[in-house]
Amino acid sequence: MEPTVLPAPVSELAAAYLQLVVTLGLVLLCVVLQRRYRRQYFGLWAVAWALYSLRLLAIITFLSSGARVWLFWHQVATGWTAAALLWASLVFVRRVEWRPAYGGLIVFPVVWSFVAIYVLDSFLWAAGPMIAFLSVTTAAAGWAFFRYHRLVRSPASRFLAAVLLLWALHHLDYPLLRAQGTWNPWGYYIDITFEVAVGLGILFLVLEDLDQGLSTLTALSGEVQGGLAGDEPMAEAMLRRALSLRGVHGSALWIATPSGGHFVQGAGVAALWPFEGAPSTARTVAEWVRGEGVPHVAPSGEDHAYTAALPVIGEEGVVGALVLVGEARDPFTVLDNRFLLAFGQQVGAALATEELHGDLQARTEELERLQARMIHQHEEERNRLWRELHDETAQVLAALNLQLGVIAERSDEALAPALERARTLLGEGIKGIRSVTRDLRPVALDDLGLLSSLRALARDFSGDGDVRVVFQPPARAPRLSAEGEAAVYRAMQEALSNAFRHGARERVEVVFETRDEGVVLTVIDDGPGFPEDAASRLRSRGGLAGIRERVTSLGGDFSMDNAEGGGARIQVRLRETMQAPEPAEVVQ
Repeated sequence: MEPTVLPAPVSELAAAYLQLVVTLGLVLLCVVLQRRYRRQYFGLWAVAWALYSLRLLAIITFLSSGARVWLFWHQVATGWTAAALLWASLVFVRRVEWRPAYGGLIVFPVVWSFVAIYVLDSFLWAAGPMIAFLSVTTAAAGWAFFRYHRLVRSPASRFLAAVLLLWALHHLDYPLLRAQGTWNPWGYYIDITFEVAVGLGILFLVLEDLDQGLSTLTALSGEVQGGLAGDEPMAEAMLRRALSLRGVHGSALWIATPSGGHFVQGAGVAALWPFEGAPSTARTVAEWVRGEGVPHVAPSGEDHAYTAALPVIGEEGVVGALVLVGEARDPFTVLDNRFLLAFGQQVGAALATEELHGDLQARTEELERLQARMIHQHEEERNRLWRELHDETAQVLAALNLQLGVIAERSDEALAPALERARTLLGEGIKGIRSVTRDLRPVALDDLGLLSSLRALARDFSGDGDVRVVFQPPARAPRLSAEGEAAVYRAMQEALSNAFRHGARERVEVVFETRDEGVVLTVIDDGPGFPEDAASRLRSRGGLAGIRERVTSLGGDFSMDNAEGGGARIQVRLRETMQAPEPAEVVQ
């Protein structure tokens, strides 16, 4: 069967109807995007494609009826379509606002179409200016997307720029080919191809913006969640991360106050806002967001292409705003307001948590200072008791012992047993006082130094039974502060007491070593080890808990666990600066 070749007008009408269906599909696409994301440029693209649909209806009516009035409206709709596409592109790229001068883009198609259809007889003179207008506006739209690509490196914008520039070149063939019927119906199919390509480009922009926006806000959310765990403040990390949004050159955190609000921190071009003052647009946008409670993007200003703000939401409502400025366009792109508000709530909660964390840290530092002060006062009290017992009570008892000896020599022999018994009891009392004074203050630290005192302490414990204490001192003796030496001595004393009380069998190893960060004392016994909850059950005051408090008050670390081979292990680390170490021999 031979294929049927349709007459030119019929084939042209079929192609025009096909293009109309495609164009209406683009209208529907942009309407859906507008309703979903509430962005102005989607609505403008929908208007542009609606005008293009009116153009096609006009040409279809003209081809069917031949009335010149429809040719006139076809030309008008064509010009308005090109102007609308250009305007939508400019709003997308830079959020350009309408100005009265732009009305010429609306007036020119009407005026020139009337002149071309009803006044001029020359086809080239009638078609030339309108073709130039179409080509220039389409190329300008392509250039806008190309410039946006240069600003933010957007592959979708580059694709749209290429499509629109090629379409602008395609407009130029109208006087030579399409108006003569040479490309019927293929000219319609080429236009359909360009329309579909532009529609795909718009979808690519949406997907690209969603991917980039979600990636950046996810990273921002990560900064919010992990900010408290790192050294960098959460707000500073969040503002730094916000600079990775497309076209964003500056970010700042605005905090609301009863009298208004102020910027507390900034990054990028907004780094000096808290100190030198922010632009009026930034303050206005932040205050607007505080009042309305939704994200907002201000029109183009003198300082930046846009100023955008995201509400920071606390328990009592909007407590501040994250303000962004840049040179491209809306940094929130097609992200849903619900998503942005949820992120704002997360930021507000994180800021509140960080504030609580700061208060807790300040209180902790204050408690540590109070603890150190109490330990210092406790040590002073011990020293006072030591002086009273050693210098007064012990001396008095010693003198009394001498007097009893003199009395025993001069008294009757019948009193001798009683006096000898009194002297024995008095000697036991003096010995007890000396034991107490030794516990109150290790005199050996003052007389012998730290290493000799620790060595003597190890010998004293070794002499109490069958358990042997092995002491491994460092190759060089560190010179610590008086508080540091006392902490090390008390830690070793209490650790050995604990080992002997709770099951050391044959050996307790004590390792005292110097490191770059300070000194480390480790005591390991061969007993059954600590129970699993031993650290959490430490009582305050005295014992290992007292050692922990003493060490932490000096900025050190205390740990207790079980060694790999069995047995309890107690370790103390003091981060003290060591000075002029002296050589010391290794003794066991």
